[in-house]
Amino acid sequence: MNQLTRRDLLSRWGAVTAGAVTLGFGGLRLFSETPVLRADEHGRGYGELVRDRKRRIDLPKGFSYKVISEVGNKMADGFRVPGSPDGMAAFAGPDDLTVLLRNHELYPTSKEGPFGRRNKLLDLVPDGMVYDDGNRRTPGLGGTTTIVYNTRRKQVVGEFLSLAGTYRNCAGGPTPWGSWLTCEETVQRVGTGDNFQKFVAARDHGYVFEVPASIEPGLAAPEPIREMGRFRHEAVAIDPSSGVVYLTEDCDDGLLFRFLPKVADKLHQGGRLQALGLLDNSSGGETRNWDRLRFGPGEPLPVRWIDMDNVESPLDDLRVRGFRAGAARFARGEGIWYGQKEVYFACTDGGRARLGQIWRYRPSPHEGTEQESTDPGQLELFIEPNDSRLIDSADNLTVAPWGDLVVCEDRKGAVVRMVGVTPAGDIYTLAHSHLRTEFAGVTFSPDGSTLFVNAQGKGLTFAITGPWKDTVA
Repeated sequence: MNQLTRRDLLSRWGAVTAGAVTLGFGGLRLFSETPVLRADEHGRGYGELVRDRKRRIDLPKGFSYKVISEVGNKMADGFRVPGSPDGMAAFAGPDDLTVLLRNHELYPTSKEGPFGRRNKLLDLVPDGMVYDDGNRRTPGLGGTTTIVYNTRRKQVVGEFLSLAGTYRNCAGGPTPWGSWLTCEETVQRVGTGDNFQKFVAARDHGYVFEVPASIEPGLAAPEPIREMGRFRHEAVAIDPSSGVVYLTEDCDDGLLFRFLPKVADKLHQGGRLQALGLLDNSSGGETRNWDRLRFGPGEPLPVRWIDMDNVESPLDDLRVRGFRAGAARFARGEGIWYGQKEVYFACTDGGRARLGQIWRYRPSPHEGTEQESTDPGQLELFIEPNDSRLIDSADNLTVAPWGDLVVCEDRKGAVVRMVGVTPAGDIYTLAHSHLRTEFAGVTFSPDGSTLFVNAQGKGLTFAITGPWKDTVA
């Protein structure tokens, strides 16, 4: 495959993360779900949202969107665009091209898989390149697709299937060396299926897979990274300075994990899986703030990391064993992103009103080594608005080139938002969707010109352009 060079990707990674910032809680402003955007005192807003005549996405004046992919369309390799697009990341390709890696959160029972009606196109897949073929009857329909996009011409150059046979690929994360880590949000076991036995898994699920960023059509080898654990994976983020991988778990009592690889850019060679715990465990490991306010924004919490064993347990009990050993539990860990030596992650059901939290983790200068015990990493609650007029069900997120967070809402309201969070903690609406489905997979092109995002339930991927750089300090 014509893959991006390691030098190119590490260079791009530095450019992306250099603009990340520290978010505070002060200065939050309330607004209704009417399509009005209020610029904050730092000028980070973009003005009022303009009604979209097609009733898809309202954007600020000067911005526009283009549908670059739609479920069911034929791709360059002959397969069909799968439905339920979710997490994504964008990579710099040759000749100013952007390589967009995209998940699809599908079970074998979906009617929107890549293999067409009755999975007739499954025969086009080379032997050994489908992780779970369902005994050739009900193959896994999740996996990933790749879009090659020219941001200057605003044109799709190619689109193809890049990982096949997995279940419920929800989110994931980019690596500094030019690949996408895609995560299965299920722990389906071999020999089990749904309640109606419309499918039976031929292999265990609940793993992370690696997919190279390539402009050439082709399938990645479907090899699970087993020592990253088997659980309801949501997303991953990598600290390029240490090579440590951070992983969220999409459960109401999920943990935050980290993976210490033996070799930073060769994850299949294995490593250690650990769960985050608080040095001061007087809260009993509770971070969710459901029953009462245990933690407020801006309070640094020194952490420790707890070794996990039997990481592929068939019992789906990693989080239970981790909590008993002193790990902290979170209310549905979702999107996670690395920026400027910090890791941001969303908890969709966190907070008193269960409307979502965003946390920040500052790794130790000695992260993953014995010396970190004298200078531990710090966890901090970033924001917990507890007001649906600000954020409701924060999910996928990214760090924008100018330093703000861009956060997707995971809900099905008449209006679903994509919001920005400034370094001062101000929250503003960036877009309104009228498609009654969650935003997902928000990510920026390497040149900073284009924001890509999915409307999951509609099977659409959008490229949004506008005066993004006007907000860069």
